[in-house]
Amino acid sequence: MTRLRNYFLTGLVIAGPIGITLWLTWSFIQWVDGWVKPFVPKGYNPDTYLPFPVPGFGLIVAFIVLSVLGFLAANIAGRTLISYGEFLVGRMPLVRNLYNGLKQIFQTVLDERGSSFKKAAIIEYPRRGMWAIVFVSTSPKGEVADRLSDFAETIAVFLPTTPNPTSGFLLYVPKSDVIELAMSVEDAAKLVISAGLVSPDYPKAVQDAIAADRRARAARLAGDA
Repeated sequence: MTRLRNYFLTGLVIAGPIGITLWLTWSFIQWVDGWVKPFVPKGYNPDTYLPFPVPGFGLIVAFIVLSVLGFLAANIAGRTLISYGEFLVGRMPLVRNLYNGLKQIFQTVLDERGSSFKKAAIIEYPRRGMWAIVFVSTSPKGEVADRLSDFAETIAVFLPTTPNPTSGFLLYVPKSDVIELAMSVEDAAKLVISAGLVSPDYPKAVQDAIAADRRARAARLAGDA
């Protein structure tokens, strides 16, 4: 019975992630198809000619339409049309706030040139002696930067919650209190989602670098003393 239980758990560990991934992928494809296919003319919809629906056709159409939209927006005429449309949206009190907020979110998440969430770190939170994983965002800007200019150099970090890392807290903490980690943001997210059960690899090169940094810091403290 012990072997049977181990075999079952091993099979569950293997089949569980695969099954959930396939289910989420299939659900996403069906969701996109349900939105896009009603707008496709019947003459171009393969479901009209085939006795069964073609999964993923709506996803392909959405990809093509978005690519063409991006191509048109890259030229002068497209930018002019988009500017005129944003001007009209900007005159709508409630719509403009929603549009500007969503636009900033999409630009921040999809802009590969941005520096957001490039590093993982740990800080003492919610009190001294307790540590939490955070994602380093950026330096303060605007009024926040002006208000904090009289204090120590601060940095914006995002503290995710477990097991849903998409929600969390935005914190401005002193840069000296942020301990950057060598692990990637993806590995740190796995650690948060699993509530510490899935720990990323700890390469020996990183261990040696941290040990060398610790020895150098101890030498500096001894020299100061």
